[in-house]
Amino acid sequence: MRELHALGEPVGCVARDPSRVNFDSAVTVHRGDMLDPSSLTAIGDGYTTAYYLVHSMGRGGDSDYEQRDATAASNFARFATAAGIDQIVYLGGLGDRPASQHLRSRLRVGEILRDEGPPLTWFRAGMVVGAGSESYRTLRSLVERLPVMLAPSWLSTPTQAIGISDVLRYLIEAPRIPQTHSREIQIGSAEILTYGQMLDEMADALGLRRRPRIPVPLLTPWLSSHWIGLITPVDAGVARPLIEGLSTDTTVTDPSGMELFDFQPRSFAQALREAIAEENAPRRTTPSP
Repeated sequence: MRELHALGEPVGCVARDPSRVNFDSAVTVHRGDMLDPSSLTAIGDGYTTAYYLVHSMGRGGDSDYEQRDATAASNFARFATAAGIDQIVYLGGLGDRPASQHLRSRLRVGEILRDEGPPLTWFRAGMVVGAGSESYRTLRSLVERLPVMLAPSWLSTPTQAIGISDVLRYLIEAPRIPQTHSREIQIGSAEILTYGQMLDEMADALGLRRRPRIPVPLLTPWLSSHWIGLITPVDAGVARPLIEGLSTDTTVTDPSGMELFDFQPRSFAQALREAIAEENAPRRTTPSP
């Protein structure tokens, strides 16, 4: 939001409970629920670009989010068309024919927005590395809390992570590049790493010894998700679908979309260092009135 406002753009956001949104007065907060199409009319006209970053995967083990995701995407696509929005920008996931519910849902949402709404810029990314990322928190917690790790077969799955700063830059620059309209754009850092290598990189970034791993090939992603839910502070209802997607190859197979942008994403190691520095930085508090 800050980045868009700094460009001189009028910025608004939609929230079911505006009282929980902590933005400055330059951002207009609209009350709306993607599952209630009648509530979206309160957003009004005047916006030309919509960023769709909605996901209903919830905490506490909720497994019914896939249908809610599809319904919300369809409702918003119809609203955006009626409101005269020129472009939707959506951030989904990498991976063809994903086996996990989480990645299937991300794919289906993109298809609905593309087929039912205005021209779609569909970014597809693997793990997003940032201080607020649940995937990042899971990696960090595993390295910090376990002196020795079980090593299921999915630790050899290849992926291409990307830093949150680079994701934001892609999202912000897309509306100013006409070639991104009605286009799928796969994004990621230059390196292809396995999840095992990511754990090693995390240990290096934290200044810790790389954790030895005991091969346990029969430890499936589903079983792993329960184990990780006990080890890390990430809610099991979020960790489980994320871990179940780790058997899917999430690498960039078509880098041509990234060539539309005049920058190179940072390395995984650099993204880790920035996330760790942000997470370790003293938190600023808002002065009492």
